[in-house]
Amino acid sequence: MQDHEHPQRPDSGFSRRAFLRGSGAAAAATALATGPGIAEAAQNANQKTAFVSGKGTQQIKLTVNGKPHQVDVETRSTLLDVLRYQLDLTGAKPVSIDETSGACTVIVDGKPMSANTLLAMACVGKRIQTVESLGGERPDAVATAFVHNDAMQCGFCTPGFVVAVRAFLDKNPRATEAEIRKGLNGNICRCGTYANVIQAALEVVKGGK
Repeated sequence: MQDHEHPQRPDSGFSRRAFLRGSGAAAAATALATGPGIAEAAQNANQKTAFVSGKGTQQIKLTVNGKPHQVDVETRSTLLDVLRYQLDLTGAKPVSIDETSGACTVIVDGKPMSANTLLAMACVGKRIQTVESLGGERPDAVATAFVHNDAMQCGFCTPGFVVAVRAFLDKNPRATEAEIRKGLNGNICRCGTYANVIQAALEVVKGGK
């Protein structure tokens, strides 16, 4: 298909071919004036962007429930992802994308933390404790008290509550009911078994049955 030159308007002196010819000349002049620096800068910017995106994995060591584990992580990998999908520790649950549910609570260096808001790489050199460490043949007093007081229904929030209660009572072994309620404020139970959870915590404070 031929590019026919449009007839000029008598009062304009303008043609499309002349405009394109002039634009091409201007672009060529700009390229000559700026040299290869622009292309190099664009390439460098792309390389920097690729680096910042954090693609690829690296091996780190995490100490979980007293045992060292070598895991491969991306810079964006959360502790929850590593626990569930690499170490097969599925007690912590991915209920929310922030810290509002408390279902993915773990203990990091003695403090209750949400595993889905922690980067795995930020946990190197720290002591991580999950709900799995509170069970087994000799379950922790908190887990036993939850059973005694029927403090679970669907059970989905239970691991986070058990861990949160353990962490709270480690710091406050003689806590009152009011203090327990305040201390567990970050955990949500959609089944509404809060009363039983409180009774379980109080049982541990009192020394169990």
